[in-house]
Amino acid sequence: MRLLLDTHVVLIAMAQPKRLRPAARLALSDPAHEIYVSAASVWEIVIKHALGKLRISGNPATAVPAWLTALGLRDLPVSRAHALAVAQLPAIHHDPFDRIMIAQALVEGLTFATRDAVARKYPVATFPA
Repeated sequence: MRLLLDTHVVLIAMAQPKRLRPAARLALSDPAHEIYVSAASVWEIVIKHALGKLRISGNPATAVPAWLTALGLRDLPVSRAHALAVAQLPAIHHDPFDRIMIAQALVEGLTFATRDAVARKYPVATFPA
């Protein structure tokens, strides 16, 4: 399985993994699966922390990479192809972070792991987390 985690799924996996659905916990722990985190998620986490909407113990510049490494997540940079694919998406979701991650999942042939009902309205394979 090849999954791209929505930002909230990354945060749950980092802080409260027992809140994930059992199938999501199994997927994240299976080394045969490719589990990705978007650069957009990291950006979103840092922005929310800077705005005081998300508490992170320690410096996000060192804490977040350490958590992502501990979870075994693979980096997925945002490419020009990903950004251009956003233009092809219907205007369903207004969150630019979700839109770029959905575009990334489509371009890369990944399944988008999310709890967001709005994101599941897009023509992208999803996995309930």
